[in-house]
Amino acid sequence: MKVSCIQGSLFWENASANRNYFEEKINSIQDEVDLIVLPEMFTSGFTMNPSVVAEEMSGETVLWLKNMAIRKNVAITGSMVISENNLFFNRMLFVFPNGDIRYYDKKHLFTLAGEDKSYTSGNEKVIISYLNWNICLQICYDLRFPVFVRNTEDYDAIIYVANWPKPRIAAWDALLKARAIENMSYVIGVNRIGEDGNGHPYVGHTQIIDELGNYLVTPDENETVFTATLSHQKMMETRNKLGFLNDRDIFQMR
Repeated sequence: MKVSCIQGSLFWENASANRNYFEEKINSIQDEVDLIVLPEMFTSGFTMNPSVVAEEMSGETVLWLKNMAIRKNVAITGSMVISENNLFFNRMLFVFPNGDIRYYDKKHLFTLAGEDKSYTSGNEKVIISYLNWNICLQICYDLRFPVFVRNTEDYDAIIYVANWPKPRIAAWDALLKARAIENMSYVIGVNRIGEDGNGHPYVGHTQIIDELGNYLVTPDENETVFTATLSHQKMMETRNKLGFLNDRDIFQMR
């Protein structure tokens, strides 16, 4: 599976400008890729003003995502602010090349920024099937909670989309690698760059890591589109050879 990750700056609370920006970046991808990954809250930046930026599932950005996926014949994923039943969600959409959508609502809301006061938490671990890959969808702060993402389902890849700030970027790097190694899974982590409307700086460090903790895409701080090819066969050969997942603990989430 060939994956492109778009690491860019975001226009603060400006969905139209961000759609134009990412459309230009998507159109610049020359390779035939299977999946394009955008950052967390790619239409707005990490805002605690959901009433200002929220859209419905029938709204303009979701329609744009569907049209882009169909036109490019590629899956696209990233999170945005969604309004539903008078509640706000930090929702990660996975749009298939035919326009179908699966989604994951962020489970662990970032209390330090008051995300838990502005948004409603999801309660379901979501694993989607695409091109014979089973992919677990995760958002930013979820990265700090390994129990929730523990690979009890034999998924093949985890995608983390984020607005992870510069002061804690060492934790981002370390935890992404840990999630890959402990779950014997590919990990795709896509973060933004630039400065948000609250003055918080971001330095990217988008990366793709294999099941042994090796980089396919190394952390970088520039505005860039990264592309790498993931090998399901190689990952399964490693799992079968080492068998670490056979010794995992059995538990139930409550």
